Amino acid sequence: MSTEAVFEFIETESQHQEFLTSIENLKGQRGAQMPALQEAQRIYGYLPIEILKRLSKELALPLEELYSTATFYAQFTFVPKGEYTISVCMGTACYVKGAGDILDSFSTELKIAPGETTEDRKFTLESCRCIGACGLAPVLTVNEEVYGRLSKKKADKVLVTYLKKE
Repeated sequence: MSTEAVFEFIETESQHQEFLTSIENLKGQRGAQMPALQEAQRIYGYLPIEILKRLSKELALPLEELYSTATFYAQFTFVPKGEYTISVCMGTACYVKGAGDILDSFSTELKIAPGETTEDRKFTLESCRCIGACGLAPVLTVNEEVYGRLSKKKADKVLVTYLKKE
């Protein structure tokens, strides 16, 4: 397995302007913390420390408070997501039918652990508790596309399809 990748924060001019506008609209509002974090993640795809520091300064909120909130809620991430987010269901039905082997195979092939993103930001690998498709177990999703009734071999073919995409 790889060690956790460190990603350079890169901001486009349009992201910068959108961020400034969204923060300006939230300044001085009670309860601005959650909407500000949500907007920042929507704009950047994750919450880089540079953005948390800007939010802290602009909204006059302690950085520790923003970080505490962002770590409490599962919707927030400090790691950029890949172009393709692969989520392997590890609910009981999927696990019993081999989802663990699929997750291990993907982890080995992509050289990342669940919860990590490849250095080229093409893939993020996740495990989830249940996606509600137990009748199709084992199941995985790639972004919003659902793949079910998988064997390790069929799952590997799904991964190869996305590895070939440019």
